[in-house]
Amino acid sequence: MPDARKPLISGNWKMHLNHFEAIQAVQKLSYLLPKKVFGTVDVSVHPPFTDIRSVQTTIETDRMEILLGAQHCHHELNGAFTGEVSPAFLAKLNVRLVIAGHSERREVFGETDDDVNKKVLAIVAQGMTPILCVGETLDEREAGSLEAKVSGQVTAGLAGLSPERVGDSVIAYEPIWAIGTGRTATPEDAQAACALVRTTVASAHGEDAAQRVRIQYGGSVKPGNIGDLMAQIDIDGALVGGASLDPDEFQRIVQWGVS
Repeated sequence: MPDARKPLISGNWKMHLNHFEAIQAVQKLSYLLPKKVFGTVDVSVHPPFTDIRSVQTTIETDRMEILLGAQHCHHELNGAFTGEVSPAFLAKLNVRLVIAGHSERREVFGETDDDVNKKVLAIVAQGMTPILCVGETLDEREAGSLEAKVSGQVTAGLAGLSPERVGDSVIAYEPIWAIGTGRTATPEDAQAACALVRTTVASAHGEDAAQRVRIQYGGSVKPGNIGDLMAQIDIDGALVGGASLDPDEFQRIVQWGVS
């Protein structure tokens, strides 16, 4: 399991990088990151499904300390689900973390809170760590619905997990209006939303789980804003999209606290 005491910086490569490019990206990232960094921060990369085996082999052959992640999975272990991927298949590839309920899965592919919860339970059952994504649209934010939307997604997404499992999980707050737009929530706004996430966890699963769960911020994270974001008390890491595709830029994000 990833170390729940460390910040977690995750690179979501989305539908970018074929397996040759993914190998090159993870090799360069590993080369750029000094080994001492991994004593203070966990780093994961989440390539497309077609790249996972290649990236796994590269990480394990070169004994990298980078964690292998996936972007999505189905909640069933097998069956007639053409185009989907079983969480059991990912576990066999030594995938450590799986994103569940990313805003693009919710907004573009219509995943519901119930769908996301089933995935979270399936990910945990296979011994992997879920990164549960929550967040509001611009319309919801302007209508004053942020608290109801985010707390509702957190509560629904973690339903059925024990407090211990909740504490081992990761929750990524990603304001939908800030993803890929160049807009970023202010550090204060991000802190307020992440504090809401932690309070929601405490209400449903207890204070211990709330203090142990890692909360990431996601939404146009870059080297220029990572320091201010990570200075916030309830932000324990970042879910990075476009900036993670460039190993030079991503390593600067990972090493935000290194002088």
